[in-house]
Amino acid sequence: MKLSEVKSILQTAETVRFELENGTKVPENFHVTEIGVVTKNFIDCGGTVRNEKVANFQLWNANDFDHRLKPQKLLDIIALAEKALGMEDLEIEVEYQNQTIGRYDLGFEGKSFVLLAKTTNCLAPDKCGIPLEQLQVIAIGNACTPGGGCC
Repeated sequence: MKLSEVKSILQTAETVRFELENGTKVPENFHVTEIGVVTKNFIDCGGTVRNEKVANFQLWNANDFDHRLKPQKLLDIIALAEKALGMEDLEIEVEYQNQTIGRYDLGFEGKSFVLLAKTTNCLAPDKCGIPLEQLQVIAIGNACTPGGGCC
């Protein structure tokens, strides 16, 4: 989900809610402690240099159980980040601490933003040494089985 989509949703939202894909709710007293731009410069296993840039929201739970982030307040924080950081209309990645800090893609279902699990993938399948047929099996629901040759 792009930053412009979040802003559009917030324009008419009554509340700001987040939940995980499994339906677990982020406690209502969460804070957005950071909004930023994260740039990742890296080289893949095939030797290609790559660059990624995302808008990053960090969610945090505090002990102030009466706190509720209102849609307009989040819009104000986003506007400040856009101005101060020159933030573009980027895809959003959310950091949220469960057992450890997790990074999630962002979706929206009805009244809640949904933290979507991110997955890894080989970016150079022609150079990583795994036959194409096995890569297709791996890509289809991580269908690796013990002794199947893909793990």
